[in-house]
Amino acid sequence: MLKKFLLLLLGASLLLTGCSATPTEKAGVVQRPLVISAIPDQDPEKLQRLYDSLASYLSTELGVPVIYEPVVDYTASVTAFKVGDLDLVWYGGLTGVQARLQVEGAQAIVQRDIDAAFHSVFIANVNSGLEPFSDIQGLQTLKGHTFTFGSDSSTSGRLMPQYFLKQAGVTLADFSAEAGFSGSHDKTIKLVESGTYDVGALNEQVWESRLAVGEVDTSKVIVLWRTPAYFDYHWVLNPNVAKDFGADMPENITQALLKLNPNVPEQKAILDLFGASKFITTENANYAEIEAIAREIGKIK
Repeated sequence: MLKKFLLLLLGASLLLTGCSATPTEKAGVVQRPLVISAIPDQDPEKLQRLYDSLASYLSTELGVPVIYEPVVDYTASVTAFKVGDLDLVWYGGLTGVQARLQVEGAQAIVQRDIDAAFHSVFIANVNSGLEPFSDIQGLQTLKGHTFTFGSDSSTSGRLMPQYFLKQAGVTLADFSAEAGFSGSHDKTIKLVESGTYDVGALNEQVWESRLAVGEVDTSKVIVLWRTPAYFDYHWVLNPNVAKDFGADMPENITQALLKLNPNVPEQKAILDLFGASKFITTENANYAEIEAIAREIGKIK
């Protein structure tokens, strides 16, 4: 298992260096690292930069080694959390619910300020002939076009878009071909921009951030519709953390995340990469609607 390997690796390092007590050693006992991760919903290089910065910050704040462990897909993040290889994971609404349902005592602890009222956007290639609309019934105009979601398990790139399509009376069979699954929000933008698909649905924050840095060709792709608000991304804490790091560690982690300050340059850089101005507390109950919708469309049995 990942944790056992890391523990042995840390122990071997301490023996070889002959160091006195360090942040990885307490009273002669090697302290395993706190392992954080995230669903791979964006470009891997962007995620690596973000979570390496956050791991460094948390290690300083918490006084324990913190490492970022990337995962190959959404399902792998839930599985690794279930078996105890991941301690703290940045999940979307759906994957957070899926993870908590498999680990008794897991808690949603913190979300960004934007996650209490999050949105998806439907985008279209300009050559599709589609025009922006302001009402959910406008989704009817997507019938007969090609369409892609993001990841199969994405809240903002699949679950909620499919829910709103259903509310408008549009089924997946109404598209001109089988609906695609791009795998990430960034890929959805590129597939629609290139004309591979007429329409796609994705995370509004990713869309806005890519627009801001000029990574979207607005001569080729437009926004059709912004969905109503819903709860989305959040940090989920494994109950093993209290057992392995002490009863006060969950609260220490929460406070460290809440403490991120946009007036401190290094911390602002982390918040900017998250697309947020601050983190706020959250709780499991906030995702009851997400769970209900996931059950309704068959993503949770």
